[in-house]
Amino acid sequence: MKEFTYHRPALVREALTLAAGGGTRYLGGGTNLVDLMKDGVETPTRLVDVRQLSLDGVRETPDGGLILGATTSNSDAAADLRVRRRYPALSQALLAGASGQLRNMATLGGNLLQQTRCSYFGDVSQPCNRREPGSGCPAIAGEHHNHAILGASAHCAATHPSDMAVALTAFDAVVHYETLQGPGEIPLAEFYPPVGDTPQRATALPPGSLITAIALPGAATAPGSRYRKVRERASYAFATVSIAAVLKVEDDTVTSVRIALGGVASRPWRARTAEVALLGGAATADAFRAAAAAELSAARPLRDNAYKVPLARNLIEAVLAGLAQGRTR
Repeated sequence: MKEFTYHRPALVREALTLAAGGGTRYLGGGTNLVDLMKDGVETPTRLVDVRQLSLDGVRETPDGGLILGATTSNSDAAADLRVRRRYPALSQALLAGASGQLRNMATLGGNLLQQTRCSYFGDVSQPCNRREPGSGCPAIAGEHHNHAILGASAHCAATHPSDMAVALTAFDAVVHYETLQGPGEIPLAEFYPPVGDTPQRATALPPGSLITAIALPGAATAPGSRYRKVRERASYAFATVSIAAVLKVEDDTVTSVRIALGGVASRPWRARTAEVALLGGAATADAFRAAAAAELSAARPLRDNAYKVPLARNLIEAVLAGLAQGRTR
């Protein structure tokens, strides 16, 4: 690990000023960043510890939504009764995301910023466009059984690792941040840019920005929501395919639906095609099957990950069918 300086500011403005010089990373729980530093993937010259800033906790908004502080731990957010009752899929996603020890350390802001677990990205002896633009993407011809089937490009086929971000995408969450020029916000749906030919651009945040909170709108409150994750082992593992879904049915008709997928793209994948196909139609198994097929018609699997297409299709069908029958677990 390369030498770096460590700072623990008490004020947001102080943290932003420290980060303005470049070569800086904000440190929350460190559950991803420290590992990357040990492997030489991240080589910051300065760490700014944000855990002493007053950015934790969960609070109400006038419209019935919630504001989740960026330094709130994953465990605390998952256990919050308001999160569990109003946005159960988010609580389920947080609990599915890591071991208890990691959840106790990891912060919500850091969760959004965690890097892909593609083995080529994490190995500095290998080329990787995300780590070193222009060097190539060996995963496309190499080991890619758990890589992207949607939205990938010739420059990167990695998947996004966050379970939480998938649920937040389904709930139309908004990320709040601060810069030296003032505050800003980005809808979660726009927070992660398409991979395109710039896979090194992980988020749409301005340089030096500090995430301060995540807003869950009251209009997205959904006691009938679910997060389900398929993984290669029952213990802590990243998603092979996951889904966060909200479904409201009245008189056998779909009146509201929001679907986001994980493990299939470089960012949480909002299933807009499936949503359009379902809204206003009958809540039947055939409709769920057709909507899933329509969404996955855009899939472009690689040599060894085509199995994800039927897996994702079956997962969408099963979760929507369960929600239609009132099952949220």
